[in-house]
Amino acid sequence: MSESIVLTRGVPANESFAIDDLVECAESALRDYGTTILQYHPPKGFLPLRAAIAEREGVPVEQVILGNGSIQLLDLLIRTTLSPGDVVLVERPTYDRTIKALRRAGCQVHGIPVESDGLAIEALTRAMQRWRPRMLYLIPDFQNPTGATLSAAKRTAVMSLAAQYETLLVADLPYRPLRYWGQDAPALSDCGDAPLVQMSSFSKLISPGMRVGWMIAPEPMIEAMSTLVESACICPGMIPQGMVYEYLRRGLLEPALERLKALYAPRLRACLDSLERHVPGAHWVKPEGGFFLGVTLPEGITARAVREGAKAQGVTLSDGGAFFPDGDGSRFLRIPFCGVAENDIETALTHVGAVIQEMSVTGR
Repeated sequence: MSESIVLTRGVPANESFAIDDLVECAESALRDYGTTILQYHPPKGFLPLRAAIAEREGVPVEQVILGNGSIQLLDLLIRTTLSPGDVVLVERPTYDRTIKALRRAGCQVHGIPVESDGLAIEALTRAMQRWRPRMLYLIPDFQNPTGATLSAAKRTAVMSLAAQYETLLVADLPYRPLRYWGQDAPALSDCGDAPLVQMSSFSKLISPGMRVGWMIAPEPMIEAMSTLVESACICPGMIPQGMVYEYLRRGLLEPALERLKALYAPRLRACLDSLERHVPGAHWVKPEGGFFLGVTLPEGITARAVREGAKAQGVTLSDGGAFFPDGDGSRFLRIPFCGVAENDIETALTHVGAVIQEMSVTGR
């Protein structure tokens, strides 16, 4: 059997890494800021990078904190903002590591169904009325794992509900810059006035291994998080932050985004085309960007059975159940397409479709 095609993790393509540029950025960062980034540093992160992000996002630098990836920052926010027993709403399905972080903190996690244009607003309204949650976490652009994007109308509705119930809205934005076609939805901050935290990272844009994430939050939250950072690890890794700052200072991010879009857009189209041809009876969101596409299998077909059948054909799929905080994920598959070449996507989904067709015929 040929080498397995792995469709499990949302990793960037190895060929997307701008290694030569990053070597130069590392050398410049060490030469120009070496005594800063090689030393202990204040826990909020490298000030020039914080300032650059603040300028890009139009916020005061005091509202920006950096960390070792955005998931670390989310964990810090949860630990300094929430208490055991607090109710948190998330999309259903959503990023599995967020569910784990919330449950680790003892929170009650409830899911709101995701439709083709984002959160189901009627279900969200009922959940707000019932639980008056402390936090609502969502991925508004090219959501992980479905690929859905929250529509402009729903963004306004979500902000209105968060304001009404004084619920902290946490917007995770790692995929927003990766739109391959279509028009950007408005930023949540332009859709209303509600308690809002925004977070992202450079993992999908530059490198996940560098572990540089950022968060924008009210200054008191930033101060509480930085105090926890100082007690836990003194400060985040500074050399990668210096490299990212140099990458931005040199104007390398914008052309890099164009290269990423040129690389990933054909992979998304190949995924959509292959699903249309080879996966009968299933349904999925048709994303216009991001890293993922979620497939809901036909009635009577379980994801576990499809995974087992696909594995026998050399295709490795992930267990979709972890993305569901409540409810049944037994018919859900997440397809991460960015790290896989178009011909491998076609091959993999041909096998997946054949497995589904066989199950439909045999009733397995």
